[in-house]
Amino acid sequence: MQLHTENLMVGYGRTPIVKGVNITVPEGKITALLGPNGCGKSTLLKALSRILPAQQGVVYWNDQPIQQTDSKQLARHLALLPQAQETPEGVTVREAVAYGRSPYTGFWGQLSEHDQHMVTQAMRATGVDLYAERAVSDLSGGQRQRVWLAMTLAQDTDYILLDEPTTYLDLSHQVELMNLLRTLQRQGKTVVCVLHDINQACRYSDHLIVMKEGEVVVEGEPEQVLTRPLLKQVFALEAEIHRDPIAQTPMCVVR
Repeated sequence: MQLHTENLMVGYGRTPIVKGVNITVPEGKITALLGPNGCGKSTLLKALSRILPAQQGVVYWNDQPIQQTDSKQLARHLALLPQAQETPEGVTVREAVAYGRSPYTGFWGQLSEHDQHMVTQAMRATGVDLYAERAVSDLSGGQRQRVWLAMTLAQDTDYILLDEPTTYLDLSHQVELMNLLRTLQRQGKTVVCVLHDINQACRYSDHLIVMKEGEVVVEGEPEQVLTRPLLKQVFALEAEIHRDPIAQTPMCVVR
């Protein structure tokens, strides 16, 4: 159990957003966090990556509280792509992606041949190598999102945490991204991502964690989790569950 929580409560100020959550992230799988806006998905992800401290309870990494883990060592095993990134002026795509190697080189460290290889590989995987020398600030929202993803992949961690990674991406690039996550999972990576598209989550994820009002309602495989009562309880949706004709995964169709 490399990454799990016990009675986790997290919030902002005195207001708890995540309330008494107990989860274990399955290793070597893709886990999707689902739920309505404001239910605590992003807050939970930040707590799992040590961006937010626990108000109560513990996040454990390798059986020790994550707050006690050495920062540089943790950054070599766990990477987070948040919802929004500030776009630095005058920084090229290659330079931005190279920041992902800082856990190994130091922020201003010299890149080795291996580091350069990892940067190039991450850019190719996300399709941003085509504009490697362009300024990030000159790119579209979707292109920037892929640059930040490439930076995360260049970090080369065992665990990859993504907060709404399909934001700003058109449909074809969303499919490319989700297929890339599946490829990474098959290579042994553990992926946790916040998603809003229920059918997309069921098609590409091995494990779902569904939240409402800061609490986990249910978790498990998509086949077990996605039901008509759940959709009504959590999303206030009247929907039917059908079989995706291509992926053979559960798919909700709103009435």
